[in-house]
Amino acid sequence: MQIIEGKLHLQGNEKVAILTSRFNHIITDRLQEGAIDCFKRHGGDENLLDIVLVPGAYELPFILERLLGSEKYDGVCVLGAIIRGGTPHFDYVSAEATKGIANAMLKYSMPVSFGVLTTDNVEQAIERAGSKAGNKGFEAMSTLIELLSLCQTLKG
Repeated sequence: MQIIEGKLHLQGNEKVAILTSRFNHIITDRLQEGAIDCFKRHGGDENLLDIVLVPGAYELPFILERLLGSEKYDGVCVLGAIIRGGTPHFDYVSAEATKGIANAMLKYSMPVSFGVLTTDNVEQAIERAGSKAGNKGFEAMSTLIELLSLCQTLKG
């Protein structure tokens, strides 16, 4: 039996984008900082990293498709924070953002990591953006790095 998995190290020539929603920027700024930190710690060249900002989480899938379709990137780390409020808006935005991101990844067959928080309140978001629960932006970039490595391995 052979086990094939990616490694948590970049070769240094991967072109990566971090696609970040500006809405709830107090949270998403921290997620983005975590993703950048992870990229650099694992061998990424900062000159090959682009940060792309969109107004909100609903716009993430649209711009993700543009990024993947451009063929400029080896992978994209998607970050956002959708925090439940008093209306059903949370449900619609989180569902459409999630579906759209997954569909774009499958359509282009390219590595995409999902670092969009969906929390019930601001406290939960803060916990996941660098306090008690770690930094989910760092984790999302770790996932992307492993996917990039795995794709290289599978190419042969």
